[in-house]
Amino acid sequence: MESNLRAALISLGSKSSKMTAESMGKYFGTVDMLNIKEIDVTFGSADEKAQVVHKGKPIGEYDCVFVKGSFNYSSIARAITTFFEGKSYMPFQKDAFTVVHDKLLTHMQFEKARIPSPLTYLSSTSIAAKEILKQIPYPIILKFPQGTHGKGVMVADSYAAASSILDALDTLNQPCLIQEYIETAGADIRAMVIGDKVVAAMKRIAKGDEKRSNLHAGGTSEPCTLDAKYKKIAVDTARALGLDIAGVDILEGPKGPLVIEANVSPGLQGITNATGIDIADLIAKFLYEKTIAYNESKQAAKPTADELLRELSDVSEQSSDEPAVTQQIISNLDFRGDRILLPQVLTKMSGFTEEEELVLEVGRKSIMIRKS
Repeated sequence: MESNLRAALISLGSKSSKMTAESMGKYFGTVDMLNIKEIDVTFGSADEKAQVVHKGKPIGEYDCVFVKGSFNYSSIARAITTFFEGKSYMPFQKDAFTVVHDKLLTHMQFEKARIPSPLTYLSSTSIAAKEILKQIPYPIILKFPQGTHGKGVMVADSYAAASSILDALDTLNQPCLIQEYIETAGADIRAMVIGDKVVAAMKRIAKGDEKRSNLHAGGTSEPCTLDAKYKKIAVDTARALGLDIAGVDILEGPKGPLVIEANVSPGLQGITNATGIDIADLIAKFLYEKTIAYNESKQAAKPTADELLRELSDVSEQSSDEPAVTQQIISNLDFRGDRILLPQVLTKMSGFTEEEELVLEVGRKSIMIRKS
């Protein structure tokens, strides 16, 4: 497929990222795969703009920017997406990395969007937390606010066990969330959301006595078909977190589906192997179509030359006693050899005539023209 669209996939270079980049190459004219570890964001002063730098060189312009990364890189991921906001299509809102990689913020968004999830407790001190432990049934789950792939998740079968874990975490000054345990026989569902659809789903089953069903923890997987309720919950979860692409993890609880988390950088190998669906290609095609739509919407938002002439027709007739009206115009320049021809609309707006003497102030990447 011929295309002049430029895309950047910024990640840790995982197998899933390579699969996605390869598929993106079928749709985009250029796909640059950049390692997030080699990227710096330089914040400028009042006179200098912020820059995203890769290997010491400023990153160029892209039509599409797809950022992936673990919670260790959530700050740099947010900085990158903030920089490209309004310039390129991105499948995530700029604060998505901060929210998704913090379980407390995630559950707060769940609460706001009325996404069903396990009952979760947060306390300011270990003493208050132990009071909670006296009032809830066991077993329970204790989680670090940050972590992925089941890391930082602990199971306590009694008050004594939970209290000991809290004491250890208190010594390390490590906060944690207390969550009700949902019996699912060590299984959960991973729903892959792209846009407003669940494109694939698999059931993950924990290995032996392991409580975590994550494939990274040794679990196995099998394809599954979700009903309309599960699909809606998965899509609503992604939307609540500002994600166009997400892996949503759901428990099949006694009272219905409960969302435990969403992954902003879901692995593709497991669900691709389990379902036989080419998830990477679906993501690449989605990014391509959304990028085209994004560029068209930006172009439509720009006024045409005729529209500008109509809107600014009064400017050229403005009397010398009236304050000058300044307008900003985004336009391409017409180069004729070594000469620059300015667009007709600028001539109309300026009101300059051939008889007037003009002063041109020229600098690197800038030209200012004014009456002498």
